[in-house]
This record gives sequence, C-alpha cells and structure tokens, in this order.
Amino acid sequence: MKYRRLGSTDLNVSVIGIGTWQFGGEWGREYTQGEADAILDKGHELGINLIDTAECYGDHLSESLIGDYISRRKREDWIIATKFGHHFHERFTRTDSFDPAGVIEQLDASLKALKVDYIDLYQFHSGPDQVFDNDDLWTALDKQVQAGKIRFLGTSIGSNANIHQTEASTKVGSRAIQVVYNRLDRVPEEQVFPSCQRQDLGVLARVPLASGYLSGKYKPGAVFSSTDVRHRHDAESTLEKLKEVERIQREEVPQGVDMASWALAWCLKHPAVTAVIPGCKDPEQVASNALAAQLASEPHPQDVKLSKE
Repeated sequence: MKYRRLGSTDLNVSVIGIGTWQFGGEWGREYTQGEADAILDKGHELGINLIDTAECYGDHLSESLIGDYISRRKREDWIIATKFGHHFHERFTRTDSFDPAGVIEQLDASLKALKVDYIDLYQFHSGPDQVFDNDDLWTALDKQVQAGKIRFLGTSIGSNANIHQTEASTKVGSRAIQVVYNRLDRVPEEQVFPSCQRQDLGVLARVPLASGYLSGKYKPGAVFSSTDVRHRHDAESTLEKLKEVERIQREEVPQGVDMASWALAWCLKHPAVTAVIPGCKDPEQVASNALAAQLASEPHPQDVKLSKE
C-alpha cells in the first residue's frame, strides 16, 4: 500500500481509504458487527489505515461499529476521519446542526461511539457558507484541538465547486478538503484542486466510484431498492451516467483491468488528490479497491488511458 502526507498535517494516510456510509444502513443492507470487523480487518491486512465516517451515518451507527472494532484492535493502526453538522432522524432524513455548542455535543458523542480519546480529522460536513463563516464555531473547535480531542480539522464541501469554503480553509484552520471527484465528475479540477495545491491542503476524494456506477457492475436500466440511497437519484441522470460508464469501459479501461480499480487509480493520478475513500460492501471489495494503489503508481502499457485527458 502507498501512503501520502495529508496536506500540512503529520498524518500519513493510505492512498486507499475505507468509506463507511454503508454501515449506516442507507445502501441497501444493514451490517452486523462481524461483517464490519471483516471489512476493516481486510483493510488492515492490506495496509489501509484510513477510515472515513460521519455522525449522521445512522445516528452514530457507523461510528459505533467502527468503535467496537477499534476497541478490540490497536488504535494507533488507524487514522479516523469523521464529520459534524447533521442530526440523523431516520433513513435519508437529517437536519443541520452547526451551532458551536451542538457541534461540541456531536464531537463528544462521536468520541463515545468510536471509543477513542481523539479524532484524527474532524470535518465540517457539507454545510452552507453562512454557518461555515461563523468564527465562534471555529474558535470552539480550535479549543477542542488544544484539548487534544481533535488532531486536525477538515472541510467536507457539499458542492464540489465550493471555492469559498476551500479558499477560507487556511484561515479557519482546516487542513484538508473532502470533495466528490471521479471520472464522471471532474468539476474540482477547475478551481478547488488548484486552491488546495496553493494552500497545501490534503484532498480526500469521496464517491470515487460515482456511487458504484463506475464499478462496471450496473447496466443502463438498473433498479435500486427503496433502502438504497441510489433509488433517490434522478432516473434519467442515472441512465445517462450508466451509458457513459459503458463507453468508458469500452474505450478507456485497459483490457484485463478491473474497472473499479481503474476508476480509483484514475482519481489518484491527479497530483492534488491525497487519497480516495470508496465504500465497500464486503472484504472482497476492499481487496479490489486496494489494487488501485499499485495501478496508480506503476507504469502501464496503456497508462495514457489512466491519465487526465
């Protein structure tokens, strides 16, 4: 596994992380502790050290599954990134909660669920600019950094073109940007990535497989269950994306290369990207994702097809 420094932090993260929104029960299935353990154990076996989660993935449910696991393993083996700003009510239903006092309560609840004394990267989670610009919020968070509950702050931008929050990151003490980036959605290349590079911000690319569409497993017309967040996606947009995926698989993915691994490697080819954080439903997908680390760093006969156009 390859590792990169996350911006101006001292965190050396694996270029492939483990995204855990699925542990919150909004991707078509619920997870037992044993299933979560198996996914995280496979990640550890393959050298993955980065876990990304959030308080609103099932009202701290994802964090709790991770916390139970971490409590039986070595905390120092993992870099844990979680987020704040939303209150989970039921599947697909949340309300914003960005007031400073409420955020500190969320932090304490996350620490309890994760069963840890500190969080490596605590991220502002897809909030509007007006709450991001609240100096009292960042002052309160800085106090938690000073208290040792948080190692570093980050920003998970809701719009992948949110240059306002990206540009203001250094000012508020945020050291990393999390943003949607994948072969189907290259918007961050225009403004966000150049800003991150100027400020030496780490970049975590979320949804690198475009909600699984870039796995190559779904054909145009695919239908998702009512418990899968993808059933809420616009049907026409989904159809067009899956048609484009078929074209990409046919014209860009080298023969004999798994499409999911190729798609992750494609993201990692951009010099601004520190790591990708794909979700994974089982240990087999973790292993498949991990292959992208080598694919991204070694020359390939058709490497031009992995590069930016």
